[in-house]
Amino acid sequence: MKRLIAILTLTTLASTTLVACGSGEPAAPAAPARPAPTEAEKLTLLAALPAPYNQGDLENGRRAFARCRSCHTIAEGGSNMTGPHLYGLFGRTAGTHPGYNYSKALKEAGFTWDAQKLDQWLSGPRTFLPGNKMSFAGLPDATDRRDVIAYLKVETGFAPEQP
Repeated sequence: MKRLIAILTLTTLASTTLVACGSGEPAAPAAPARPAPTEAEKLTLLAALPAPYNQGDLENGRRAFARCRSCHTIAEGGSNMTGPHLYGLFGRTAGTHPGYNYSKALKEAGFTWDAQKLDQWLSGPRTFLPGNKMSFAGLPDATDRRDVIAYLKVETGFAPEQP
């Protein structure tokens, strides 16, 4: 018990010392995470998507995305895993998410992620972009791909599609 108290005291002292070494200004508070959308808000977001994604089944998309969760996170502020974090994917240039070590193929791909590119990717990552390091075989069912894309757009803060 004495050892635990000593460790906690040293940790507190080190934290205090580090704060004292700063500029004297209090640290800016972290931006609060946006609250998760309600089910009604999710349905509104779904309805606003371009066809065919506005007809997506969010529950089926969630279930189909379960195959992806061992490698990807989608919540705002999530971390990279075996694959890159997917929050904010839509509208992002391929191979550019900070802190993830992409394959040369993705770094040099030069496209921006949109629903059509993601659909092509999900149908077969290896054939869509040879040389990438994703080992996932893909989602062969077009309905599952549509639903996963709709689910990701609703859950990850999508950028609107450009006409």
